[in-house]
Amino acid sequence: MGISTGLKKKLSIAACKVSDEAITVDTSQPMFEALINPAGYKRQLSIAYNKKKTLGQYGALPKFSAMCEENLTLENLVLDGTGVVELVGMKSVKEMINTLFAVTKYDGQKHEPSYVRVLWGTFIFFGRIETISIDYTMFKPSGEPLRAKLTLAFVGWMSNKESSLRANQSSPDLSHLVEVTMGDTLPLLCSRIYNDPSYYREVARINNLTNFRNLEPGLVLRFPPLV
Repeated sequence: MGISTGLKKKLSIAACKVSDEAITVDTSQPMFEALINPAGYKRQLSIAYNKKKTLGQYGALPKFSAMCEENLTLENLVLDGTGVVELVGMKSVKEMINTLFAVTKYDGQKHEPSYVRVLWGTFIFFGRIETISIDYTMFKPSGEPLRAKLTLAFVGWMSNKESSLRANQSSPDLSHLVEVTMGDTLPLLCSRIYNDPSYYREVARINNLTNFRNLEPGLVLRFPPLV
């Protein structure tokens, strides 16, 4: 039985760019690599519900609203500048924090924080920084920090296509667009979306259709949520 000589993979945070519903690592930007892997991480996945009550209503049954982005929290990420952990290529705590800030920085051109990829072994997460908590625990006589403990919170990124697939947006409580195909009729589409073909007159009015009996393939119709 052989002994593995592979190095333990370190957590990394890399800057990303988003275009055409895709997210990719921006290799032209710096990458932050953990000196010591965090003690753990937390993933939070949630679903949003509409709990609005009407006037005089005693209680309201929560109705599905949307699938929320995943949240990620990295806990106890230690940065050490004493040289105890890593002797070769040692960086100061200030340098490591500046690299982290450069990766997660606010993009002045887009007026929003940069997208990042968090990678640790087989775990991968795309999103943007939400909070950075830094606890300095050791200092030089000059006051320069020698050790810091970080907690990072991220909000996930999800493309519109992925969001639609995850939510399976065919519910009558959601507004969506439908492209007419050969053989489609307005009552048939209303039956498919609302489970009731009688809504066809209202949908025709909303879409300004004067001849709703003959729908041309390729026509895009708006089907509003049921109120």
